Amino acid sequence: MIGPDYLDSLKDRASKSHVYRKYQLIGLSLAELLEDDAHKALYIKLAKTIHNDVLLEIAKDVSQRDNIKNKGAYFMRLLQEKKLL
Repeated sequence: MIGPDYLDSLKDRASKSHVYRKYQLIGLSLAELLEDDAHKALYIKLAKTIHNDVLLEIAKDVSQRDNIKNKGAYFMRLLQEKKLL
């Protein structure tokens, strides 16, 4: 018989993020920097295909700007302008 403690531990484990590869960590860091948790999967995919240093450099620059309302959209626009997409 399965006890309630075991079920609680399964729920707790399922809610935590599991990072197995470097690009996953970079993608999650991008989402955090850009304050855009809704698009984590997109940033992970970008981190898998585009050089990580370039992505982090652009994201840090965008995150430090106060006058941008949608940092994720601005970040994507900069990637398009640099022809990285």
